Amino acid sequence: MQTVAQSWLVYQLTGSSLLLGSVGFASQIPVFLMAPVGGMVADRVNRHRVVIATQVASMVLALVLAALTLTHTVKVWHIFVLAALLGVVNAFDIPARQSFLVDMVGRDDLMNAIALNSSMFNGARVVGPAIAGILVAKIGEGWCFFVNGVSYIAVIIGLMLMKVDCPPRSTSNSPLDDIVEGFRWVSQTGPIRALLLLLGVVSLVGMPYTVLMPLFADRILHGGARGLGILMGFTGIGALLGALTLAVRTGVKGLGRLVSICCAGFGVSLIAFAFSRHFWLSAALLVPVGFFIMLQMACSNTLIQAMVPDALRGRVMALYSMMFMGMAPFGALLGGAMADSLGAPITVATGGLASILAAIWFGKQLPVFRGEARQLIIAQAMAGGEPAEEMTVRVVQ
Repeated sequence: MQTVAQSWLVYQLTGSSLLLGSVGFASQIPVFLMAPVGGMVADRVNRHRVVIATQVASMVLALVLAALTLTHTVKVWHIFVLAALLGVVNAFDIPARQSFLVDMVGRDDLMNAIALNSSMFNGARVVGPAIAGILVAKIGEGWCFFVNGVSYIAVIIGLMLMKVDCPPRSTSNSPLDDIVEGFRWVSQTGPIRALLLLLGVVSLVGMPYTVLMPLFADRILHGGARGLGILMGFTGIGALLGALTLAVRTGVKGLGRLVSICCAGFGVSLIAFAFSRHFWLSAALLVPVGFFIMLQMACSNTLIQAMVPDALRGRVMALYSMMFMGMAPFGALLGGAMADSLGAPITVATGGLASILAAIWFGKQLPVFRGEARQLIIAQAMAGGEPAEEMTVRVVQ
């Protein structure tokens, strides 16, 4: 709800696609800059406590934005500052929260946990934008921000009630040495390096379509705030279906090939959406867009977490967040600038084409790193003291 309302508020205040992209940049560039520090913290301290702290900070920022909007004192610079601060919070939250999954459920259920986590998130994406579109049209953006802020109370209480053993890792390295160690391990590990590069490319060239959605909703498809909520909701439906598709799978066999297929499917769907001029056709095309991108992200997350040693998990997931969310601000800024000069449809179609080319490149890399990926997954399964199905099957195809 807050994402939709914030985009619409910026659009109403400025009418500028460049500023829409700039707010996206401000909210996510801290993830790119600060995530390595967040990953180092996630590997050094109690992840449970880190997640609680980040949720409290997110609640405060949401309530501040609500207060500014409801009192009609909000300015564009307020939105930029609060978006940037939330980005700093996310730089610590994402690595800790992603690493916290394995502490909660163990390795055996990790893939299903990631998928179900994505299902809950995308279930909210189905309902939230539709509610936001109605609330924005009826009573304004401020109440969306207020509801978001209040909702953190339940989250924080739930986290505090958890009894999870996730002791901090002892180390004699300096914080800088720990950060460098994470970068070095990823750069020397072919399968994870390829997965992260693909994520980075798609986030840079493909994901800016979300930033430009208010333009499509208003100027191209003439749906207004309610239309924006519907379009984002249909994207969420597709993403929810993608997450549930992964949730019913067992084992990691074939996930590598699935990542490549989903990246290509995302690109094709995005191109089709870019050239649609009918509202309900565009909404329908956003279902496969959401489906393919969520399945790609969840499969990549699963594969990375299955291959990474526990001692490096926070730092590697920090690099995952850098590629997934950290590259998005550059894409948002680039997408906003391109949309100002070339138009939103051409900008989105170009991102779709680049995603298809990236999928072809990744597909060609699969035979190269398949053996290394299999060895990494077996090694981590054995380190966890659990029998590995991967010892008898080819896990990345």
